[in-house]
Amino acid sequence: MFDERLWPDLLVGLTLADDAAAWRLNDQQTLVATVDFFTPVVDDPCDYGAIAAANALSDIYAMGGRPFMALNLAAFPPDLSEDVLHAILRGGAEKVREAGAVVAGGHTIDDNEPKFGYCVLGLADPQRLGIKGGAKPGDVLLLTKPLGAGIITTAAKAGAAEPAHLAAAVESMKRLNRLAAEALQAVPRPHAVTDVTGFGLLGHAWEIALASGVRLELSYAALPWHPGAEQYADDLLFPALANNNMSDYGPHVHMSAELSYEQQLLMFTPETSGGLLLTLPPEDAELFGARAAALGQPVWRIGQVLPGEPDIVVRAQAAGDA
Repeated sequence: MFDERLWPDLLVGLTLADDAAAWRLNDQQTLVATVDFFTPVVDDPCDYGAIAAANALSDIYAMGGRPFMALNLAAFPPDLSEDVLHAILRGGAEKVREAGAVVAGGHTIDDNEPKFGYCVLGLADPQRLGIKGGAKPGDVLLLTKPLGAGIITTAAKAGAAEPAHLAAAVESMKRLNRLAAEALQAVPRPHAVTDVTGFGLLGHAWEIALASGVRLELSYAALPWHPGAEQYADDLLFPALANNNMSDYGPHVHMSAELSYEQQLLMFTPETSGGLLLTLPPEDAELFGARAAALGQPVWRIGQVLPGEPDIVVRAQAAGDA
């Protein structure tokens, strides 16, 4: 069996199961590495490439890193139009460049279904790594992007999404988590941080609770939703993975009886290129919020960290509300 203790400079590897691997280069620099790719979530090839890039880059930001290089990972049908292929690659490369990084190569294979993404490298301060463990009782739970992109893109595939709803979700998925990561520089160090992607809000919240050994309390009323997300939930236009996530993580979540089945399942619905989910002590949350506001980065307070065995409580309203 692989023993990470033989590699003391491997700060984050398979044992910790975090957003990216981290290797200490010296006392000031840690190399952060991640890889992510997926099938198309939208029809526009340029948007697909940009979303795939933003999604892969997000792991570097979640770890407290600054991306500097990316490698394409592509699987395309042999008969795919060159114009489409070029648009995917261009959309991704432009997003990588926006992050201040460069696409330096990659690898492509033939496949019947398109798949695209990146291996991304970044640099981080070893004393400021963003990891899933570290949340402490009394912390505030914060989120930096609205939720619901997953159900909106699923509704779009069924021809049921309003164009304005899809456009807003696409713009959110293309938006880098760079400003949120920059705002975190205003605090001494985040206690726990991850990004919200395929496991949905509650799946990733459970990862924080488990890694930190704490209870998380969330308020459904405080959650920000993309326009249309709750409407499509009422229409039961959920992706299949929402039910998988509920089966996997539902046993660790205690829901308020006031929440409908649709509301509960919506919190398990996969996201693509979602925001950062993090915990900070209240005074640091104020500093983070002020810096984020100055940068034009929205932040939502969605819950708190409590003492207790790892689990999640979801209330319909915030604790103390009528």
